[in-house]
Amino acid sequence: MDTIWIQTVELWNWLMNHLIYINLVLSIIIVFFQRRDPKAVWTWLLALYFIPVFGILFYLLLGQDMRKNKMFRVKEIEDRMSYSIKNQEDFLRNNDMSLVSSLSRDYADLVLYNLETSGSVLTVDNEVTIFTDGEDKFRDLRNELSKAVHFIHLQYYIIKDDELFDSIIPILIERAKAGVEVRILCDGMGGRFMPKSKWKLLKENGVKVGIFFPPIMGRLQLRVNYRNHRKIVVIDNRVGYVGGFNIGREYISKDAKFGYWRDTHLKLTGGSVLSLQIRFALDWNYAAGENLFKHMKYFCENDDGTCLESLGVVDITRKEKKLGIQIIASGPDAGSRQIRDNYLRLFSKARHHIYIQTPYFVPDDAVLSTLRLAARSGVDVRLMIPCKPDHPFVYWASYSYVGDLLSAGARCYTYENGFLHAKGVMTDGKVSSYGTANMDIRSFELNFEVNAVIYDEETTQKLEELFLKDLEVCKEITPEIYEDRSIFIRIKEQGSRLLSPLL
Repeated sequence: MDTIWIQTVELWNWLMNHLIYINLVLSIIIVFFQRRDPKAVWTWLLALYFIPVFGILFYLLLGQDMRKNKMFRVKEIEDRMSYSIKNQEDFLRNNDMSLVSSLSRDYADLVLYNLETSGSVLTVDNEVTIFTDGEDKFRDLRNELSKAVHFIHLQYYIIKDDELFDSIIPILIERAKAGVEVRILCDGMGGRFMPKSKWKLLKENGVKVGIFFPPIMGRLQLRVNYRNHRKIVVIDNRVGYVGGFNIGREYISKDAKFGYWRDTHLKLTGGSVLSLQIRFALDWNYAAGENLFKHMKYFCENDDGTCLESLGVVDITRKEKKLGIQIIASGPDAGSRQIRDNYLRLFSKARHHIYIQTPYFVPDDAVLSTLRLAARSGVDVRLMIPCKPDHPFVYWASYSYVGDLLSAGARCYTYENGFLHAKGVMTDGKVSSYGTANMDIRSFELNFEVNAVIYDEETTQKLEELFLKDLEVCKEITPEIYEDRSIFIRIKEQGSRLLSPLL
């Protein structure tokens, strides 16, 4: 024990004696070798020099820059998809988008942007079921899991060792023993409290388990940023799920701290499921080292891979209703902030209203400016956030940005019936985007996220009706209420806002 104490003291003394040189090296790396927003650069520099030692620890945990690291490029999928992407680009440049959905050509530019920047193919043969209650969502999920014949691909940011996961495990094991291929992908941070015995039980019963950025030496997690925040389930390419619910008892409203858990999750059928499957496969390939694209059985009924080449090919002779969806993903490995840019485009195109639900509202300058401009131009901008924090610094930073929207004429609300975790945008009753991404810098730049952009009036209006119903249990933050906040709250706001580039 004395030896450990002596070594600790010696390490501390060495750190103190070399602190100025360590800070200088890190400062050079931050300023000259990492392409960061200037605000983030200054925030890190202030942390290094005004919070000695702890600033270094924060940087090692939070400050790594992976945005130039192309982690998920797989040649097989790029070659297969190139024809489908080119086909859609040509079609949309030469035809009216109303041929493929109920919308006009007004949103063709957004579809093209998603195609060209990330290969997000538009599929039009979809159906959507909306879940806002965890019990309903997981009841439906268990039912679909029990009907799996070929494979189950299940990915969640958080998986907890509690009664909800215990209700799913027997189904996964039973299906695996019946010959169904079962894969579970969990984030290393989100699943940090899962006992190894539980993963071992699953593996021993034929379930494959992958951990994204796993901890080292037990539960030591040196990479706090760049978490895989996606929640994707694909079953037999027949049905898919994407949205805000993780696996844990709080998500079925059984945690007294949060009370009722209000979230939004989408159940999809149609071509969009294959898009989710591709996204899962890319993440699985990286985390588990198994290239699923070498086996076309995970994507097509035949083995020639033609389903990928024809994904999203538009049949304008179809008479039935066409529900258009693009699955878009973003992450620090991407060249653009795909989900953020989609939000910007939807905000700038809105003419009547913009409805936003998010547990965290820490926008960058572009998003904040676009929303303020829309509000001042007569667009009905409404923001709904939780009434209670699960991350205090993020909550008070959110409250600070609420003031900016209020000053521009937007209307802001706190959800008072429990905890709001829904993550989505609806504009003009025409287009909506729901999924895993929060309206904050972390989701825009640091986390791996996935959203479904829905080009359908009926579905978007259903989501808007749910939003308006939620307003009945919300408290509006009027300009008068906001200005009347205490000095203590103002201090928490400003302190948290200064840290917003790091949150």
